[in-house]
Amino acid sequence: MKPYLIAPSILSANFTKLGEEVDNILAAGADVVHFDVMDNHYVPNLTIGPLICNALRKHGVTADIDVHLMVQPVDDMIKQFADAGASYISFHPEATLHVDRSLQLIIDSGCKPGLVFNPATPLQHLDHVMHKLHHILLMSVNPGFGGQSFIPQSLDKLKIIRALIDQSGLDIRLEIDGGVKVDNIRAIAEAGADMFVAGSAIFGQANYHNVIQQMRSELALAN
Repeated sequence: MKPYLIAPSILSANFTKLGEEVDNILAAGADVVHFDVMDNHYVPNLTIGPLICNALRKHGVTADIDVHLMVQPVDDMIKQFADAGASYISFHPEATLHVDRSLQLIIDSGCKPGLVFNPATPLQHLDHVMHKLHHILLMSVNPGFGGQSFIPQSLDKLKIIRALIDQSGLDIRLEIDGGVKVDNIRAIAEAGADMFVAGSAIFGQANYHNVIQQMRSELALAN
């Protein structure tokens, strides 16, 4: 297993002082900055675009920026976020006509590619493309809004994906997003995840350092 990474989602941050918020979560021990990009077409919400990514880079953020595209189509947004300073870019297989082409576009743009699976999306989309993936992102809520509760059946799906990764022998991260909290992060890790997106569970707390350390303490107990 890879070292665990905690990736707070800025969807739950205070956007009136976003640069300060990101500085604070990184100082508090976060590893990666997670972007939830929604277009009000693929999902019923509208959030942020590449200008925000570029602004954070200009602000001085050097940590990896993990961009989750909930948009359709995806290819143009891939190019724009790559140019804006994204590190990882993932998309939903249903949102493109050519999964392999979109993954290759991410690679050619100098970013690390991922594929995202909603709770009911079949895993057959992994066939023939796993060799191109840096990460697989499993949604443990239906995408569109922050603050939702973790879907328990996601643990079973995590275990299946972990087995697929292990059987492949490939170096692929397994990321989880949706309802991740201090009280369930250990079980999620034990099901196979090694990268954890949390929004309101971190940004909704008065002390970011304390909640991130509580998460790490729980992860240290995972087996």
